Amino acid sequence: MNQRFKITRSMQENNPEQQISLEECKAYFASKPEFTYSTVLNIVGAESTMTIEGDFFMWEHEGQEYPFRLYMGELYAAISNEAIVPVMMEAASHLHADIVEG
Repeated sequence: MNQRFKITRSMQENNPEQQISLEECKAYFASKPEFTYSTVLNIVGAESTMTIEGDFFMWEHEGQEYPFRLYMGELYAAISNEAIVPVMMEAASHLHADIVEG
């Protein structure tokens, strides 16, 4: 099972911008050519496909896509590949946010 992490500002009491906005994420990820924005995530299983609606920033790495999902002012990512860790850390730094498990 993959560990799930969130990029959040909820632990920063002195930060007036507690929520990470869609506009902030779109601006940041637009500068990253390996990311694309999508309003749906399709998960293909052996016998079915599940579609999840939301705000997804899909990271393409070595022929695979990894979702970063913005949900209720926080950005979520699962560590299904160790290469995600530095990408997640860079995003958190740029967004002036913390990374916590959950």
